[in-house]
Amino acid sequence: MARRLLLLHTGGTVGMRAGKGGHLLPAGFAKALHDAIPELGQLAEVELELFSNLDSSDIGPSLWVKLAARLYARLPKFDGAVVTHGTDTMAYTASALSFMLQGLNKPVVLTGAQRPLGEIRSDARLNLVDAFTAAADGPPEVMVCFDSKLFRGNRCTKVKVAEYDAFESPNFPTLGTLGVHVGITGGLKSRGPFRLREKLEPRVFLLKLFPGMDPELCRALVPSVKGLVVEAFGAGNFPLEASGKSLLPVFEEARLRQIPIVVTSQAHRNGVDLSLYAGGSRARKLGALSAGDMTTEACVVKLMHALAYGKDLASVKKIFERDLAGERSG
Repeated sequence: MARRLLLLHTGGTVGMRAGKGGHLLPAGFAKALHDAIPELGQLAEVELELFSNLDSSDIGPSLWVKLAARLYARLPKFDGAVVTHGTDTMAYTASALSFMLQGLNKPVVLTGAQRPLGEIRSDARLNLVDAFTAAADGPPEVMVCFDSKLFRGNRCTKVKVAEYDAFESPNFPTLGTLGVHVGITGGLKSRGPFRLREKLEPRVFLLKLFPGMDPELCRALVPSVKGLVVEAFGAGNFPLEASGKSLLPVFEEARLRQIPIVVTSQAHRNGVDLSLYAGGSRARKLGALSAGDMTTEACVVKLMHALAYGKDLASVKKIFERDLAGERSG
């Protein structure tokens, strides 16, 4: 019996067309899909739902909540789901869904394209065929399928804008490859009952350090946010007093206001170790949390999740430091 799959279209390049001046604009997706992959029924019985038609730069927390709720409501009637999405923020959406759809017991696969489906050299057709294959036979977790590779959704990041292999998973192996032969290995096991945890606290700020940054500008941000993610140098290093640009007052202000700070790294590979350098060690003593080997996208969204469900600073930290959906090692 053919698998029954849900296809939720949110927008993105995969369904766009060239408008005036050559700029890509959202366009009709259903006809383009039928024209490009008329044999889709050989893979599965697919039901298409036009959830939205947006560039991915316009998709954020309010849409993640609605998308997660829609998947939660409809997945029981299907064997899996494919979500078409723009590539620019796909890793954020995949991370959000991984935390919001807890106890997921069916595959949810996000995919998109670097060129629209209707173009002759588009990568959309192959990405869609691969995504449907993964949704039919993959593990019960949120994944990203792109350029014949299957990634854990909260472990991948976009690294290229003009090549078809747009995504990488810096600190976690791919879940599979889809070439002449399909090989999908590992993956999460379903954890407990399937439930929707859709709440998010969006007042999170991502701060990227650079040499010479004025710490007073950073400190002024703290009262306006509920949580802060800091992209530090290397393994989690910060400027200290000797530079005249110490970031420690920012951590002190956050501790005073009971605002969690998560430290991640500007380096994509390996992870944060706050015990390695004096800056990170001082930050940890002031309450900073280590992101370990999580991606920045996963850090930002997970902090939104932890803030929404944590009753106080201690419980927020506990939620953040726990592995919820395979997003971190150790």
